[in-house]
Amino acid sequence: MNLASLDLNLVVALRALLQERNVTRAGERIGLSQPAMSAALARLRRHFDDDLLARVGGGYELTALGRALLDRTTTACDLLERVFASQAEFDPSREEHEFTLIASDYAVAVFGTELARTIQAEAPGIRLRFKQVPNEFIDSTGSLLSTVDGLLLPHGIIRGFPTVELYQDSWVFLVADDNPEVGEQLTLDDLARLPWVTYQRAYDAPAARQIAMLGIEPRVAVSVDSFQLMPLLVAGTRRVALLQRRLADELDGLAHVRIMEPPYDAVPIQQALWWHPVHMHDAAHMWLRDTMARVAEMMEAAGRPTTTTSCPPK
Repeated sequence: MNLASLDLNLVVALRALLQERNVTRAGERIGLSQPAMSAALARLRRHFDDDLLARVGGGYELTALGRALLDRTTTACDLLERVFASQAEFDPSREEHEFTLIASDYAVAVFGTELARTIQAEAPGIRLRFKQVPNEFIDSTGSLLSTVDGLLLPHGIIRGFPTVELYQDSWVFLVADDNPEVGEQLTLDDLARLPWVTYQRAYDAPAARQIAMLGIEPRVAVSVDSFQLMPLLVAGTRRVALLQRRLADELDGLAHVRIMEPPYDAVPIQQALWWHPVHMHDAAHMWLRDTMARVAEMMEAAGRPTTTTSCPPK
């Protein structure tokens, strides 16, 4: 396909048509008259040799190809907008700009809050938008990264994209402080016997693989898509949960739980910012990468407690 022969305005029209499923509304959305939008739809139908929008009763439904193009067109438009918004120079003290980062609630709590404080102090016109990690990100990492400024994720889950190394973390276990079945030290038998609270997504894949290699198949009693809710789901129960140490320290005192060392040499966590090469020479993104690396250095220099602690009685 020769891009020079394509009218890229049709990409914008295609996105509006697929999302609105209505010629008139799609035209109003992008500032085209109904006849002009109908002409754009006709050109798109000839190009794809498909109706894209099929009449069903009093409205339109997407064809199979239309459904396949919906996400791709949205991604393409987002990428084009980012390409043409690129800057040769960037003055953070004077710019009005928004960065979008995909991150779990763990990454936002541990790193995102520090980043937001630094940016507010140094570049008050800069906004941060954090979005939850989608379930399907592993299958479409390239498309996802092309539409945002970065993904906060540890090593061991994705690869093949540029990274900025951030900070290190480790895994700990949580058990209720009144759980009589767990002594002063957690054992592999405890992990095999007790019910688990787990994170729903692939975020902790390396840690999960290590547990499986130890011959332990967690008995999942509760699955949740928030790391910060895990202490509350452990307190007052027989359950056990695997959590990042930095977050466990941040949440210490939130619930009646004990933070316990793993009964094995747990794989460490190396958190990184993953980003698409399309951002390589964009001045704004270069500033963001430098700022995130600097915030991570400050975090590492400050250090965090690493000893086993328990929630104080209430």
